[in-house]
Amino acid sequence: MTHGFSDQDIAHYTCYRTQSPPLIDGLLGEEAWRRAAKSPRFVDMASGAPGFYDTRAAALWDDKNLYVAFWVEEPFVRATLAQRDGIVFAENDVEVFIDGGDCYYEFEINALGTIYEVLFIWRDAFTRGSRFDVPEFDLLSRQAFSFGGDYDRRAESFWRGTHPRGVRWAFLDWDLPGLRWAVHVDGTLNDDSDVDRGWTVELAFPWAGMKWLAGGRPLPPRDGDTWRMFFGRFQRLLAGGAEIQPHPAWAWNAHGVYDTHKPECFTYVHFSERTVDESRGGS
Repeated sequence: MTHGFSDQDIAHYTCYRTQSPPLIDGLLGEEAWRRAAKSPRFVDMASGAPGFYDTRAAALWDDKNLYVAFWVEEPFVRATLAQRDGIVFAENDVEVFIDGGDCYYEFEINALGTIYEVLFIWRDAFTRGSRFDVPEFDLLSRQAFSFGGDYDRRAESFWRGTHPRGVRWAFLDWDLPGLRWAVHVDGTLNDDSDVDRGWTVELAFPWAGMKWLAGGRPLPPRDGDTWRMFFGRFQRLLAGGAEIQPHPAWAWNAHGVYDTHKPECFTYVHFSERTVDESRGGS
């Protein structure tokens, strides 16, 4: 059990094959997305209460890619950060984390289509002679930082964070090879004179770029394989001209705490060889 939430509280999702790869234009108009099983409405990451704006996600796969879609309700769509790998989560964003056991990958995107990527490697797995002891993860030549994941700044967890596994190395300059993304805004970006419907996101994560995350698992996955992934959203809110802190954080399932860096709380994603047409959208 973690912060009042047990494994029974973590969502399970069946990810079906698609026979027609999505276009990756952000519109989510393909039949495969209409048939794909959507998540329930995202919930508050700490309490599990439904988010007051609707957020849904879905996933599909084929031999080349994992595809992820988000439907994001937002009456006043805003995004200003345009620098790649800037602090996207300081604005409104949606996020995908993919757990690789001894490492995990974080992806974020805002309504401008600005993305942020980090690969985290647990320090206890980053040892001499390990699979991570390669030039690609040379700590002296790469933009790597020690990361404890301390969200509450308590003295006893300031250096090591709150996760029992301890510290991670965060490679801020690592990019997933071949990644594709697109955003569509149903409304007027950064214009509060009208009410928007929201925005949609379409992503393609190539299996060929996931060798570190696979950790020896087959790529693409086999029928019945299970991966752990986080699907979430952060929402910057103003009240009376002041910013509400912390930003509301919503996810597919609750973590019991406002901390996205808890792979043991990520959603279970079960891969099926059945096509989305055969599934009839059921999960």
